[in-house]
Amino acid sequence: QVQLVESGGGSVQAGGSLRLSCAASRSIFSINAMGWYRQAPGKQRELVAGITSGSRISYEASVKGRFTISRDNAKNTVDLQMNSLKSEDTAVYYCNAGSTTAQRMGAVNYGTDYWGKGTLVTVSS
Repeated sequence: QVQLVESGGGSVQAGGSLRLSCAASRSIFSINAMGWYRQAPGKQRELVAGITSGSRISYEASVKGRFTISRDNAKNTVDLQMNSLKSEDTAVYYCNAGSTTAQRMGAVNYGTDYWGKGTLVTVSS
């Protein structure tokens, strides 16, 4: 199994930056797709950014140009650099590895799915 632990959340003023990190308990080299999701109160969980093992990347439209997803296979981490933060970015951010993101991005799905517990990002105006 894969354990995912998110870190880097916190409170920031609009226009500021945060860097979220997702640390996996084992190698992510063979994981087809990983992604960052967010869920605000009363809203559905949505894909913010996803990245496949072949480095194909997808972004939610509202974060394109502001957020950058990256993976470091040597460190078994997937990071989300968030710049120019807006109040509407406020949410709990979750890391996913496996089928949820694979299905979303049209990647091969091996039938496993893992989620972190989430980290809260609060952006004040």
